[in-house]
Amino acid sequence: MENVPQSRRSFITTIALMLGSAGLLWRYLTPRTVKRRKVAVRVARSEIPPRGALVYREARVALLREAETVYALDLVCTHLGCTVTVTSDGLSCPCHGSRFDRQGKVLQGPADRPLRRLELVEADGVVEVLEG
Repeated sequence: MENVPQSRRSFITTIALMLGSAGLLWRYLTPRTVKRRKVAVRVARSEIPPRGALVYREARVALLREAETVYALDLVCTHLGCTVTVTSDGLSCPCHGSRFDRQGKVLQGPADRPLRRLELVEADGVVEVLEG
């Protein structure tokens, strides 16, 4: 049998295929890690007053409760990023006068988008608001 030298292109192609195959094999054989998002606020559900709100200024989060429904709103105004305040009838931005209802919908501009709802996780009577 004759020993035929391998071309450089053939050698590089073989190495690339082997590395690609090893990468795919590695991806399917290693366990997947689940990234857990950080908790911005943690509070007992019983602390949230009915038809009321808990405000966390540092986290810029408001936890609101309507009957048995609890939800969280980002307190960053969608106009220019000021921190909105919770009022008796909704939320308002002290910078430019935007007003929002308790669901975060725009009632009066200059803001043209609703306040962002934040993701909640609830277990064993504890409500956690997740960052981002």
